[in-house]
Amino acid sequence: MMPNGLSLTGRRAFVTGGARGIGEAIARRLAAQGAEVVIADLDGAAAARLAEEIGASAVALDVTDLARVARVIADTGPFAILVNNAGVDQHAFFTKTTQEDWRRLLAVNLEAVFATTHAALPAMQAAGHGRIVNIASEAGRMGSRGGAVYAAAKGGVIAFTRSIARENGRKGITANAIAPGPVDTPLLRQAVAGGPRGLLDAMTSATLTGRLGTPDEVAAAVAFLASNEAAFITGETLGVSGGMGCGQ
Repeated sequence: MMPNGLSLTGRRAFVTGGARGIGEAIARRLAAQGAEVVIADLDGAAAARLAEEIGASAVALDVTDLARVARVIADTGPFAILVNNAGVDQHAFFTKTTQEDWRRLLAVNLEAVFATTHAALPAMQAAGHGRIVNIASEAGRMGSRGGAVYAAAKGGVIAFTRSIARENGRKGITANAIAPGPVDTPLLRQAVAGGPRGLLDAMTSATLTGRLGTPDEVAAAVAFLASNEAAFITGETLGVSGGMGCGQ
């Protein structure tokens, strides 16, 4: 039986990038713990298939369309739980990146977090309760050889999360970030495919556990931070990285 403090029954959750990989695992976990989940994803068809399977709702959403983000949250909210998971990665040395790369990675990984939070936060403030969980990365704390732009965006997510926590801690709202290390998802394998040979092995070796993480392990951390059990945790960055960020 699930401890009462972990139950999310009666709470509505908005999960970006929720159709596949880590986002799919998060949506499944939150729904299993009783939340009413809205899955937002660029691939609306995949989001709809998952939503039908787990008893959730789905919406097609490009998180870089900031005006539509605000409309969707207004139309489908209010939400007690916001999970900013949508992300895109690219492995290339900085001098090989372009201004377009910079704009694209920041738009998906950072600006979208601003937009969803700006849209969802007023209702949380009015209710006197809310949980915001932002998926960052250990790259945002440690830097990333071959991923400077991605690391910059995720570092911004961490700083933004701390600021939202400071502004809302006495309003019943917590804001935390999760910093995954290498997690075995299609996004990771696609990102490393264009990188140096042996990159995935190097990532695996950088963990203290000597293996890749799983989406379910990240989802478990999200569900905990979204629950009453984590009511006294805010402004933190939780590494789910097999110890990769040990000491950061």
